[in-house]
Order: sequence, then C-alpha cells, then structure tokens
Amino acid sequence: MLQGLADYAGAFAGFMNPWTLAYGLGGAFVGIVMGILPGLSATLAIALLTTLTIKLAPHQAILVLICSYVGALYGGSRTAILLNIPGTAANAASCADGHALALQGQAGRAIGISTSGAFVSTLFGVLCLATLTPVLSEVALSFGAYEFFWLALFGVTTSGSIVGDDPLKGWLMGLLGLFLAQVGQEGLYAYDRFTFGWGELSGGIALIPALVGAFGLAEVLTTLADPVERRIVELRDSVLPRFREIFQYWRTVLRSGVIGVFTGLLPGVGEDAGAWMSYAAAKAVSKEKDKFGKGSIDGLMAAETGDMSSIPGHIIPCLALGIPGSAPSAVLMAAMIIHGIQPGPMLMIQNPHFVYQVVAMTTLATITILLFGLFGVRPLLHVLRVRRHILMPIVFLLCTVGAFATASRLFDIYVMLAIGVGAFLLRRRGYEMAPLVLGLVLGPLLDKSLRRGLVLSDGSLLPFFTRPISAGFAVVTLLMILMYVPQFRSLAGRLRAGVAAALRAPFAR
Repeated sequence: MLQGLADYAGAFAGFMNPWTLAYGLGGAFVGIVMGILPGLSATLAIALLTTLTIKLAPHQAILVLICSYVGALYGGSRTAILLNIPGTAANAASCADGHALALQGQAGRAIGISTSGAFVSTLFGVLCLATLTPVLSEVALSFGAYEFFWLALFGVTTSGSIVGDDPLKGWLMGLLGLFLAQVGQEGLYAYDRFTFGWGELSGGIALIPALVGAFGLAEVLTTLADPVERRIVELRDSVLPRFREIFQYWRTVLRSGVIGVFTGLLPGVGEDAGAWMSYAAAKAVSKEKDKFGKGSIDGLMAAETGDMSSIPGHIIPCLALGIPGSAPSAVLMAAMIIHGIQPGPMLMIQNPHFVYQVVAMTTLATITILLFGLFGVRPLLHVLRVRRHILMPIVFLLCTVGAFATASRLFDIYVMLAIGVGAFLLRRRGYEMAPLVLGLVLGPLLDKSLRRGLVLSDGSLLPFFTRPISAGFAVVTLLMILMYVPQFRSLAGRLRAGVAAALRAPFAR
C-alpha cells in the first residue's frame, strides 16, 4: 500500500509542469464545450482529440483524453439544467430536477450542486480505481451472460419509478425503447430485424440521434408550441455550492458513488445506467418522493454522482482486463494502444507505474472540472436570457449537426426528426422520454446476454434462475414489479406492520 502511495505521489508530481497542466486544462475545456453542445458526446470528443494528440508524449496525450472524457460528461449537465436538453446520454437523468430548479430561479444553485456532486463522486471513483482495482475486477469477472441479462432487465423495470407518477406509462416507454434497440442487425449472426427491407435500418437506431430527437427536438417543438414563453431564470442565486447541502446529502453521494463505480465496472453498462440506477435508488429511499422531478436536490445530486463516479469504474476493466466498460473507454483504450501501451492483465507487470499515472490523470481532471465549474458558470447562465425564437433555431441546428456528426449519415438526421416528432406527441399525452432512452441503452445488452445465455445452456432457461447472482437479480426485479400491484403492496404493508409490532412487543412489557 505504501509503495502504491509513493507511486501515485511520484506520478502526480510528474504532471506538475506548465505544459502538462496546460494540456490538461485544454482537454477539460474542450470536453466541457463538446458536452454542452447537444449531440456531441464524450466518445466523439475522445475520438477527435486522439487524432490531434498523436504527436504528444503518451502520458500527455492520455491526460488530454481523460480530461476531455471527464469534462464532456460534466459539461452535459449544463445543457440539461439550463435547457432541459442533456448534452450527453449520461446527463438525461439530470434533466427533470435540474431544469425544474432552473425554472424556479435556482439555476446557479443547481449547477453548484452538480459541480460539487461531480467533484466528490469522481474523487470517490479515483479512490476505488487506486485501491480496489483487483477486488472489483474479480467481481466483474464473476458476471456472465445470465447476470447481465437480469441486470439489464432490472434497469428497464426501474423505468416505472424514475419519472412520472404512472409506472405503467414508464414501463410502456421502456419497452418501446427495448423494441427500438432491436431494430437492425442482431449481434450474434448479423441477421436483419425489423428493417422492412430498408437498408439504412440495418445499422440500427443510433443512441445519439435518438437522444437528440427525444430530448432536443422534442424540447424545441414543445417550447415553440407553448403560447407562453418560458420565464427567464434570474441570476440572483449564488453559483457557489452550499457545503451544508453537500454534507446533508452525504448518504446520497456515498450510495450513488458506489452504484456508479459498480455499474462502471461492468463491461457494456454505460454512464447513463449508473445515473439512472442512482436516481432510482435515491427516490426509493427518499422521504420526499413527491419532490423528485419537480426540483429535488437529492435527485439531482444522485444523478450527477452516479454518472461521474462511473468514469473511474469504466477505466478499471479497461486497464486490468483490456475490456472497455463503455464506448468512451473503448476509444480511450484504442488511444493507449496507439501510444504503445497495451492494457490488460500484463499491464501491472510490464508497466505498473502507468496505472498510478492514470489515477493521477483522473485526479487532475477532477480538479479542472471543479475550477471550470465554479468560475465558468455565470456566463453560461446567460443562455436562458436569449429569446426562444432566436435560441430554439440555434438549438435545432446544433441538434441536427450533433445527430449527423457521430457517423456522418444523413439517415441519422431522419431518425432524429422522426423520434423528435414522436416524442413531442407522446409528451403531450403525459409520457416521459427518459424511460425510452433507458430501454434503448439497455436493449442491446439485454438482447445479447439472453441469446448468449441460451446458446451456452443449449436453450435451457434454468441457469438464468439457478445461478446465485442471477437468482438474486431475478427476485429483486420481480419484487420491484409486484410493488406496483395494489394487492401486493397492501399485503407487504400489513406484513411490515406485523413484523414491527412483533419486534416492539418484548419492550412493551
């Protein structure tokens, strides 16, 4: 342990020079800007910067990429709070409560909360990256196709509770997202599904165009259809976070940090899953469930903590196993290979100091987003002062560019338009879009895990229920669904009351 601390201190000291710090600040700034722009993702930021840093020294290039990775996920929360449009997929969970706070004249407070949550949770993830890599890697290795199936299904069942008051509408939108995720070539045999002979659909419905359409275009249409223009947020509240609130929600920060790191550790489960699961967990244990979706500090803190803490969690399997945990970490791993660093089990033997360099890089990235978050907030709040007939066309243009930029396909613009119009009509009927995106995110993981599990078991469903971890996930998923059945909920209430009475009986005597 002492040797690890010494290696970390040496790696951190090695970055303390003007040029390296400038590279880190530049990478974080570019990441934040790309995160703010709707449709431009952390994956795109890392991919573009990889080509620009090819001539830099390996440690400087990887520092730029990690800072842009952290910055992009943090920057996406700005647009989510100010315009109700998530800058990246991971920030969709921040829209409900963050934007509600902004509409209440507390945009500065909301951004301060998101900044503090992002800072503390990323530091927590860095601690896990530095001290728990071997243990957490073994946990990830114990997950197979059966466990991933139940994990994805459990994530979809949370769509009934994460937003709105009607769980049935949430589940319907989650199932619609699952269906959209099945469009295109399936993952095992590349067989076309639900393409109806349209070749463009063979590539499936990409997440970024769907996300931009469901949140960006739908928000543009909803805003323009509203005869009353949205009230401009006042700049009277402080953008500095209130430390009392940070300590008040320490349980949320710790719980969401653990969930974020754990979901980040599981390959194929993205940052958005960590955000939604943290949000659902916070709502489940909160004493103020009615405030969620209407400006809950607890909900915003959980969402921001869950997605940011998953970044170090994604880096753990990338370094230790050579298995990227998400799309951005896959591009990051490719950049490491380009610079002569081979992630995987042999990394600790061939280049053990690089692991602690990555820990130091992530720490620097966390510090940079804190600096930008505290001192670059107020200029961004002026976005809400732009009149909507000027702002909304600009947002629509950015949505169009963002949908096209990821794969340079004109078809993605059509997808964005179709999903945006559909989302606009559904929102007018009381259906929320977050469960749709959650189903679209978890759909490929659920589909591949189910089919791989059936192949491994020769078509038998028993391993999905007999393996210990799978059985645990199955029970939890079933209980979550049954809790929305009135008869079961009343029975559970009577059982809970009976157990409480039995426990109090000896003391009453």
